[in-house]
Amino acid sequence: MCGIVGVVSGAPVNQLIYDALLLLQHRGQDAAGIVTQQGRKFFMHKAKGMVKDVFRTRNMRALPGNCGLGQVRYPTAGNAFSEEEAQPFYVNAPFGIVLVHNGNLTNAQALKADLFNTDHRHINTESDSEVLLNVLADELDKATRGKVLHEQDVFAAVRAVHKRIRGSYAVIALIAGHGLLAFRDPYGIRPLCIGRSTADNTVMLASESVVLEGTGHVLERDIQPGEAVFIDLKGQMTAQQCADTPRLSPCIFEYVYLARPDSVMDGISVYQARLNLGETLAKRVVSTVPPREIDVVIPIPESSRPSAMQLAQLLGLPYREGFVKNRYVGRTFIMPGQGVRKKSVRQKLNVTASEFKGRNVLLVDDSIVRGTTSREIVQMAREAGANKVYLASAAPPVRYPNVYGIDMPTSSELVAHDRTVEQVRQVIGCDALIYQDVDGMKKAIGALNPHIADFDASCFDGVYVTGDITVADIERLNDERPAGQEDAEDTSRLALPNAHDA
Repeated sequence: MCGIVGVVSGAPVNQLIYDALLLLQHRGQDAAGIVTQQGRKFFMHKAKGMVKDVFRTRNMRALPGNCGLGQVRYPTAGNAFSEEEAQPFYVNAPFGIVLVHNGNLTNAQALKADLFNTDHRHINTESDSEVLLNVLADELDKATRGKVLHEQDVFAAVRAVHKRIRGSYAVIALIAGHGLLAFRDPYGIRPLCIGRSTADNTVMLASESVVLEGTGHVLERDIQPGEAVFIDLKGQMTAQQCADTPRLSPCIFEYVYLARPDSVMDGISVYQARLNLGETLAKRVVSTVPPREIDVVIPIPESSRPSAMQLAQLLGLPYREGFVKNRYVGRTFIMPGQGVRKKSVRQKLNVTASEFKGRNVLLVDDSIVRGTTSREIVQMAREAGANKVYLASAAPPVRYPNVYGIDMPTSSELVAHDRTVEQVRQVIGCDALIYQDVDGMKKAIGALNPHIADFDASCFDGVYVTGDITVADIERLNDERPAGQEDAEDTSRLALPNAHDA
């Protein structure tokens, strides 16, 4: 999971891209990068770390130009600890191309071999994004055959890219001296939208609409699945459908957890989606625990708040904030001879004991993944004096790995894999466990945009929308997940303090 942005303007874009990346920081905290173009020359700075730490004044001054790209990274493939795998990626031929990518290619290893053996291109990292860049470069080379680049050549190249690569991908690329190219996979699994500034006609592409609104741009629309958009250096846009059979099936976990609540993605308000999930979850709660046996509803910060508020309102129950999140938990510094000291949930969350003491509490989380954090939070509630602790999840049980760009654990690490709800309840230690059901989740979110035929809900139902994922593929992709190292801080989105069960 990553966040990407691209800008074409009549003014310098370095500060604008920086501001956009701050608004996308929730999508990746491992690394950040910006590239700008002045004339036909690219200027790039990228490094591991948060946006505010990667870019200093001297770095910003070294990024001149009126168009550029940016990315915040959370690695789901390749080497999580290599500075070289921070994006954007660059290739010098044809024309000179830089690229940022959000998603995960499921056939990256086969493509890498093909690039080496057939296309004679060298891949220097383990990143699937570098593979994608080289496939695009190779197809642009074939489309132009050494001649001047035209817009139709760009679209022909994207059509060929769609035929070669599999998986999820939202892509923005800058072609030196020509313009900005953006395209989305034929299923629209990962998000990408476009907008303009009414003041100066600046064009911006970004993973989420909140980036556009937060930087003074007006959302025009989402890039359609399979569609390619080319914006020349004057801001003129041309779009073309480049997939044979596009079908909008966005990742439902974006609405459950990943995206900011103030974003609108593929015509669906993320905040309203979470309210709807709370409404359907309320019906599930009633069938398991009579509301008269619940004294208070408490969210586990913070993605679950809209669902918890809606649930409490429908059930006529008090809504209270019982957990306070410490936003300033820093790194654990490893001294020579020390082992890794994992940060406890208790360092990230503190309880307001008065909201628990002597009460039957219903805790609401957005989802439950590994279950370890849920177990510790339930124990914290008991220690604070709760009489009974019920736990409700606004999402169904996470039973399967995700292969489309979310760092979901392997099956063996998922608490709900091969377990009944009662068995999961026993592991977590709550008095009752209530899950959303898959159909209810899809209906609750899908009702907000009837044009969406289906969602990718593979981590919940095991149905992979691209239709080409086998058990062997999942095992191979699990082996390719970024490996940890002893002194590394866990920056997984699913392990952050607003998060659950990492």
